Amino acid sequence: MTVEEITEVPAEFTARLNELFRPRGIAMIGATDKSRWSVNVLQNLERYEFAGPIHLVNPRGGQVHGRQAYSSIAELPDGVDMAFVMVPTRAVLDTMTALADRGIRTAVVLTAGFGELGEEGAALERQLADLCRERGLVIVGPNGNGFIHAAAGVVPFGMPISPPLLRGSVGFVLQSGALASYVLHFAQARRVGISLLVAMGNETVLGLTDVVRYLIADPDTKVICLFLESIREPEEFRQACAEARAAGKPIVAVKVGRSSVGASVARAHTGSLVGDERVTDAALKQLGVIRVPSLEDLVITADLLTRLRDSTAGRRVGVVTGSGGACELLADVAEDVGIDLVEFTPETVAELQSFLPEFATVHNPIDVTGYVLVDPTLMAHSLEVVSRDANVDLALMITDAVRESSPADDLIEESMRRNAAIVRASDKPVELMSTTLLDITPFTREMAERADYPPTVGGIEHGIRALGRAIDWLEWVRSDEAATAPAAPPAVPVPDGVAGQTWTEHAASAYLAEHGVPMVPSRLVGGADEALAAAQELGFPVVLKLAADDIAHKSDIGGVRLNITDEATLREAYAGVEQAGRTAGVDPVTVLVQPQRSGLELIVGIATDPTWGKVLAVGLGGIWVEIMKDSALRVLPATREQIRAAFEELRAAPLLHGARGAAAVDLDALVEAVYRLGELAVGLGPAVDSIELNPLLATPEGVEAVDALITWA
Repeated sequence: MTVEEITEVPAEFTARLNELFRPRGIAMIGATDKSRWSVNVLQNLERYEFAGPIHLVNPRGGQVHGRQAYSSIAELPDGVDMAFVMVPTRAVLDTMTALADRGIRTAVVLTAGFGELGEEGAALERQLADLCRERGLVIVGPNGNGFIHAAAGVVPFGMPISPPLLRGSVGFVLQSGALASYVLHFAQARRVGISLLVAMGNETVLGLTDVVRYLIADPDTKVICLFLESIREPEEFRQACAEARAAGKPIVAVKVGRSSVGASVARAHTGSLVGDERVTDAALKQLGVIRVPSLEDLVITADLLTRLRDSTAGRRVGVVTGSGGACELLADVAEDVGIDLVEFTPETVAELQSFLPEFATVHNPIDVTGYVLVDPTLMAHSLEVVSRDANVDLALMITDAVRESSPADDLIEESMRRNAAIVRASDKPVELMSTTLLDITPFTREMAERADYPPTVGGIEHGIRALGRAIDWLEWVRSDEAATAPAAPPAVPVPDGVAGQTWTEHAASAYLAEHGVPMVPSRLVGGADEALAAAQELGFPVVLKLAADDIAHKSDIGGVRLNITDEATLREAYAGVEQAGRTAGVDPVTVLVQPQRSGLELIVGIATDPTWGKVLAVGLGGIWVEIMKDSALRVLPATREQIRAAFEELRAAPLLHGARGAAAVDLDALVEAVYRLGELAVGLGPAVDSIELNPLLATPEGVEAVDALITWA
C-alpha cells in the first residue's frame, strides 16, 4: 500500500509529507530515560537545533530526560505535526488511534515486531495499514529508525549522529535501518552533505517510491541514492525514475539480493540467459538508474554527480598527477570504464614543456614528478593548461590532502586556494581526486573550509569508476533512448484452452506468423508421401524434423535431417527420423517439413521475471547459445532503439555488420521482428510465460525464425 491509496488529492499528499519531513512541532511517544533510542532521538533533535517545540509523552508523566513529560497524547498542545513512536508492539495501534484523535497525522514508528517476524506480526501490520488508511495517517516504518532532514534541521533519528551534520544536496532512501548510520558516517567522512536521509522500515504506508518522488520535487536535492532490498511496486518505481529523468536528477542505487525466473522457462534456452542479477541490471539501466556495488561507491558516485549532472563532461579526460605509479593505476581503471585519456594538442604539449622539468614526460596522464616539492606551483599550473586543451572534456588532478598540521600549513593553504581558483575559473569541469580512499580528518576539513576548497573524489579505484558511471549517465540522458519512453502495447486475445500448455515448432510458428513474426514456412506430415508433397510445395532443399514436444535436442537423437535435395534422399531421411522417434518412445510419429534456410543464427527469447514482468533476451542462437552465452537483456516494453542497442551490446555484434567481408544483415528487419514479438508477449500479459525463437536467421535480405517455443501460464 502507498500513500496514493490513502489520499486521492495530490496536494493533500504533498502537504502530509511536508508535515512529516518539515514539522512545526514533534512529540516523542514512549519517551523514557531507560531507552537509548529515546535518548538518541532527543539528543539529535537538540544538537542539530530543531526550530520547533519537542514534547515528551510517558504514561507516568513526571520528568523524562530532564523535561516535563505529558502522561497522554490527548494532553499534547497544538502545533505538533509529527510523532516519534517508541511504544511496545501491542500498544502501537492504540497509540496511532490516539494520535489521529489528536489531529497528529504523521509519525515515525520505531517499534519492531510486525511483518518481519512472521504471520502474527504480518497480521498486526495489516491492521496498522488499515487504521492508517481509514484515519489518513502517513507513517515511516514500523521497524524504522526515522529520518535525517539535514537541509531543514529536522533529525528525528534513533541512532546517535556525531557532528558535524553536513548539509548538502544528496538524498538517501534506504531499505535498511542500521546501514543508514554507516552511510551517514561515510558521507561525513568524505565531506559529502546530505539533504534528506530516510530509513524506510517495513514500508507499511510510506513506500520507497513515495520518498523518491518527494526528493524529485525537493529543491535541496540534486542526486538521489537508494539502498534496495526489493522493489515492491515496479510500475510505480518505473514512473518515479521517469520523473527523476525529467527533473534532471540522477538516481544511484545499491541493489542487493537476486531475482530469478520461474521454472516454467526451464525447457527454453532463454532460461539459461535470463535471471539472477542480469534482469535487475537490465531493468535499472533502462530506467537510467546508476547501479553501484558498494556503499562507498554509492556515496562517491552521488557526490560527483552533484557537480557533473548539469555539465558538458565527456569521455575525453586530461589528468595531472605527481606519481608515475598513479598514472599507471589510473590508466588501467580508465580503460575498464571507457574513459579516454586523449592525446594533448601540440599547443598544450609545448606549453607544458616550457615549465615542467626536462625529465618529466609530457603525455596524458602527466606525472609532474617529485620536482613539485621544489616548485609547488607545478600541479596547479599544469592543471590550468590541461583544462584549456581543446581535446579535453574534463580535467582531473590527483592530489592528496594533508591530514595534520605542520610548519608548512600556510604554503599548503596557498596551494589549495590556487587549485580552487582554477576549478572555479575553468569553463570545463575540473575534478580533484585523492590517490586512495581515506577519511577526511577534522584538520583537513578545517583547512578546506578556510581555503574554500572544492570536494575531493575519494580514491583512484572508486573515483575513476564513479567518473565512468557519471559520464555513462550524462550520455544516456542526452540519448534518444532516455527521451523516448516505450508505450504499452494493446492487449492481445488469448487462445482458448491453452493454460499450462507448451507449443513447439508447428503450433508456435503458426501462431507467431499470424501475429506478424516472420517464420520459415512449415508443414506437419504423418508419412513419407505427405513429406514429399510438402517438399514439392515448399521447394527443395528441405529439412525434416521430428515433431515431439518432450524432446529438447532432437538433433542429438537423429531427429533432424538437413540438405534434402530430391525424392530419394527425402524418403531415406524420413525413415531415419521416423526410426529416431520410435526409439525415443514417440507415438505416433509426426514430422515437420521446412525449406532449408541459411543465415546468421540468433536467439530471441522472452521470459517472465517475478519483479519486472516480461524480459527480452537476444544473442547468438543455434548451438552457440549454450556455448557462448553471448546475450543482452531488455525489460519489456522496449522501444526499437532499445532493442537495437541490445544487439549492439553483443560480443557478436560485428557479425551483424558484416565481419571479415561478409554482407551485413538487415538490422532494421531484425529489430522490427523482435519489436513485434515483444509487443505480442506484453499484449498477452500473464497468460504467457515464455516465447522463444531459436534460431532466428538474419540475412542481408531479412529475417526468418526457423523454430519457436511458447509456454503458456
